[in-house]
Amino acid sequence: MIRIKICGIREEAHALAAAEAGADFIGLVFAPSPRQVTPARAEKIVSALKKTGAKTEAVGVFVNTTVARVKKIAGSCQLDWVQLSGDEPWAYCHELTLPVIKVVRVSRHYQPALVCTDLAYGRKILRTQKHLFLLDSNARLRYGGTGRTFDWKLAQPIAKRFPVIVAGGLTPKNVAEAIRTIEPWGVDVSSGVETRGAKDMAKITKFIEAVRGVDER
Repeated sequence: MIRIKICGIREEAHALAAAEAGADFIGLVFAPSPRQVTPARAEKIVSALKKTGAKTEAVGVFVNTTVARVKKIAGSCQLDWVQLSGDEPWAYCHELTLPVIKVVRVSRHYQPALVCTDLAYGRKILRTQKHLFLLDSNARLRYGGTGRTFDWKLAQPIAKRFPVIVAGGLTPKNVAEAIRTIEPWGVDVSSGVETRGAKDMAKITKFIEAVRGVDER
């Protein structure tokens, strides 16, 4: 079954509705972004989610943040995973000692063979902690949330070897095609389920239905 992450959650109601609709993860952005939340706001969102008993896990998204601060926020907000969307080296990921999702940005210079070598090294470093990899589109001076797709065929060799979540410009209309092309472990969406910058529950439901429609075939 393809896992689904709804990222950029800023309201308890959206987190609960996403969980109810079948999302496996919600993402809370702590890095500078239109979707950024404070630790206090994130704590309330995760607390409300966990009180329901939902299996949906909370992911905190960080960019080039100190290990101490990531650990502090992860603890106070009861995060299940931390997603590293910046330039953090593998040693940093290991130092966190937390379940980690490491982002790899796909640019026009992206070479799958080199990425596989790098991820194999990362997997060795992180062998004692839970970890996943996330492929996202690359944009100058942006660390995600671009709403842009990348050449999905470039992700195929990676997805065959590693548990990969795919992000970047996914929407209810194109996510099924992305899954059929890449065959990833999971998919991640943020701007693709928004209307005028706010999460749209109708779009979230359609996105999840589109993913599950592929699962059922």
